Amino acid sequence: MADVRGSKSKGSIVAKFIMYTILLFFTVMAIYPLLWLLMSSFKTTQEFQLTSKLALPEVWWWKNYPDAWIRGNFGSLFLNSIIYTAVSTAAIVCFSFGAGFAFSKIPNKATPFLHKSFIIGVLLTLQCIMVPLFLMVSMTGLYDTRISILICYIGVGMPMGIYLATDYIKSIPDSLIESARIDGSGYLRIFFKIIMPMGAPVGVTLAILTITGTWNEFMLVNMLSSSESIKSLPVGIQKFSGALASDYGKQFAALIIGLIPMLVFYIIFRKQITKGVAAGAVKG
Repeated sequence: MADVRGSKSKGSIVAKFIMYTILLFFTVMAIYPLLWLLMSSFKTTQEFQLTSKLALPEVWWWKNYPDAWIRGNFGSLFLNSIIYTAVSTAAIVCFSFGAGFAFSKIPNKATPFLHKSFIIGVLLTLQCIMVPLFLMVSMTGLYDTRISILICYIGVGMPMGIYLATDYIKSIPDSLIESARIDGSGYLRIFFKIIMPMGAPVGVTLAILTITGTWNEFMLVNMLSSSESIKSLPVGIQKFSGALASDYGKQFAALIIGLIPMLVFYIIFRKQITKGVAAGAVKG
């Protein structure tokens, strides 16, 4: 018995060692590019080109950050990214839950057709609809305005939002809705008092997808705007690279500036993100 237990203990130790070794490997693979990017952001372009790409900076060139901020006009671009992300996230979550509530709990003959009309948007990639979106925005006279960018962001995010919200709300017992209706509550009150609180997990999942997608979006905002005053942070970062030459130090500093908000977001809300994604995946 002692030999059997000893062999099981040794096997458990070996399994744990292999598991932790694999986890450590993938952790290093994930963190090292970020550390390399941070380290390179303190190099001058000349040092980056002439010395080893893996070496530490000979002189820590802190000036890359204020230069990148001023040269890229990041104050205005940062504010625009915050506006686009916050408004798009709030609108997509609210509208998706409203549509999901109507599609799953309010019977109507038009429900199947309308629901399928929205859900088919999940199959369409942004590249497929960029030209039609550009033509529609131009024809309505909204080109180069923040409202056109927000409308497109909300419209692009709604299909996935409605898909997640509808499937989740279907799992809420109909008896709760019926009881609230018997007590005299209207659909609007039911929506805010029952549906939204119970749908918090999938709401967090949808918010995460929208925040990360909108903050990092480049093609749509670049296509729908020509004025620097309404572009977003990713478009400003792109200005630091060109076809013939690049200012690597400032470009890396600009990338770090754009990366910091997402890192802070994940660090602060990591528990909510984990719970929301897990619950949303199970229920959805």
